[in-house]
Amino acid sequence: MSKVSIIVPFYNCLYINQALDSLINQTYEDIEIIVVNDGSTQYVEKIIPYLDKIKFIQKENGGTASALNMGIEHATGDYCCWLSSDDIYYPEKTEVQFTFMKEQNALFSHTNYCAIDKKSRIISPPLGIQPPSRPEIIKRISTKNFINGCSVMIDKSVFNHVGVFDETLPYTHDYDLWIRIIQKFDVFYLSQPLLLYRIHKQMGSKKHAVAIKKEIDFVINHHKNTMESLLSEESKKK
Repeated sequence: MSKVSIIVPFYNCLYINQALDSLINQTYEDIEIIVVNDGSTQYVEKIIPYLDKIKFIQKENGGTASALNMGIEHATGDYCCWLSSDDIYYPEKTEVQFTFMKEQNALFSHTNYCAIDKKSRIISPPLGIQPPSRPEIIKRISTKNFINGCSVMIDKSVFNHVGVFDETLPYTHDYDLWIRIIQKFDVFYLSQPLLLYRIHKQMGSKKHAVAIKKEIDFVINHHKNTMESLLSEESKKK
């Protein structure tokens, strides 16, 4: 059985215990839970009951990308996943997605997901999407990040080809990495919702919306020429 490493970046998050409960209760047995405390000053006590079930790493505050990269560095699994400390996995998430990856011979996949509120109530229909063809995937990812990072499962070997998260990008490190991955690998989509994505007032996408918009534009422009060339190559295959 292949091991799956699940990395949880943690910084002052009230909901960390709910995230960890969802990982402890995964139906897939061979998982490694890596919590990276990114210099938190609040809610660290919520992790104490889980210390015998997780790998706990502490570091100075450096942002989510640095926490994810440290988790990847310490991961011993064959596959890597990421769960934000305010989100929740369905119990079968790891098992279903791993089985899907093996069936499809996939190195990179993402799943459907639903939004929840601060009380963990589902407040949306399934929100995930996947364009119907590789050219359409390239077009879409070139202008918008349609992949929820916490729904992703990645064969760890992928990082040897594209690198890890760019720590100079505080908010769009995931978008940038997905673009780099899609340049070299196919992206597979599992339409079954397996993630609960929490919407709340303290979430980074709300607090830093203006800065995020600027960073998205930077990432799009940075990869523009490469993605246009890739799309041209794909069009010639038709």
